Amino acid sequence: MSRSPSIPDRPHRDIDSDLPDDERLEALRGHYEDLVEVNEQLTAQLDDAEKRRQRLREKVDRVERENESLKSSSLYIATVEDVLDDDEVIVKQHGNNQEVLTEVSSRMVDRVEPGDRVAVNDSFAIQTVLNAETDARAQSMEITEKPGVTYADIGGIDEQVREVREAVEQPLAEPELFDEVGIDPPSGVLLYGPPGTGKTMLAKAVANETDATFIKMAGSELVRKFIGEGSRLVRDLFEMAREREPAIIFIDEIDAIATRRTESKTSGDAEVQRTMMQLLSEMDGFEARGEIRIIAATNRFDMLDRAILRPGRFDRLIDVPEPDCDGREQILEIHTRGMSVSDDVDFAELAADTDGYSGADIESLATEAGMFAIRNDRDTVTHSDFAEALEKIENDDSSDVISSAGYFYQ
Repeated sequence: MSRSPSIPDRPHRDIDSDLPDDERLEALRGHYEDLVEVNEQLTAQLDDAEKRRQRLREKVDRVERENESLKSSSLYIATVEDVLDDDEVIVKQHGNNQEVLTEVSSRMVDRVEPGDRVAVNDSFAIQTVLNAETDARAQSMEITEKPGVTYADIGGIDEQVREVREAVEQPLAEPELFDEVGIDPPSGVLLYGPPGTGKTMLAKAVANETDATFIKMAGSELVRKFIGEGSRLVRDLFEMAREREPAIIFIDEIDAIATRRTESKTSGDAEVQRTMMQLLSEMDGFEARGEIRIIAATNRFDMLDRAILRPGRFDRLIDVPEPDCDGREQILEIHTRGMSVSDDVDFAELAADTDGYSGADIESLATEAGMFAIRNDRDTVTHSDFAEALEKIENDDSSDVISSAGYFYQ
């Protein structure tokens, strides 16, 4: 325990009245300086004492709150099963599934409805109504800042962009068109094709262009360790989408949970299938989905279970292939928009030389060409830089270009 600092002595000075005026004035000036110094010391000690008092007050308040918490009874989480007359409700306590008939106070009777999560005491009396249970991991999947990708950044798949906009954006922006024709808009879009062809970029562009809530998740994030955890996360995701509709749910690498079902008896496979069953139930269950659209992407279309591909779940299956020659030229122009490119660069020739390249491969080619220009102390990228970059990529065994047919069926 720290001790309080000692109080400085009060300065005293006897001044002879017979001293000359100038000497007496000098003595008074010295005495005044001593008083100012002592005053400053006392002020500093007073400030320190005030800070210690504030810290002790905060500690006392904290101890008092802890003491009150220790004296109060614990509360338990329960679910309201039914609301009866005479201010009585049936609650089921979590953990032991015990159903109890209890009374509810008049101040809370109008706030309690079947399905509410409530806190009860040892006597099962309802103390407060809790917020709806939503997994925090589901809330973190909502995209709050729009990606910087637009449709102008995507090349070589103009037809696929048009189909996605018709199936996802148009039903949210112009629902009256579908009402006039008398049809329901497509409920889901599945993008499939080899890696690097622009499936995820297309989803980012949708997130940028639409005003709907955009929720992104990877299929692997739904594969959980404990039984029922993955299906619960899927349920919470769709519940969050319903609360924030209009909404778009994007499931990347959906093959992680929607693979073809087998006779495997392992607990891991059973949990993956249980998660997929919950996803299928949410996609076409009894409850109306409302203004919620689903986009999914996969590189392994051949592995998907047929149940998830039927109409009503994914009404549009959009193949996103490798770009043709014109598409590769368009992608080259997109990825070199911000580059300082020499006039001798022939994009048509480069597009012809990159047969079998995906959009991601072409972006890597443009980056590599820029690196060659930097290596040669130039700020302009020439056609020879692209040629050297192309030769380097083709000689690199780790970046072999695999066609879509070879990717799926090798």
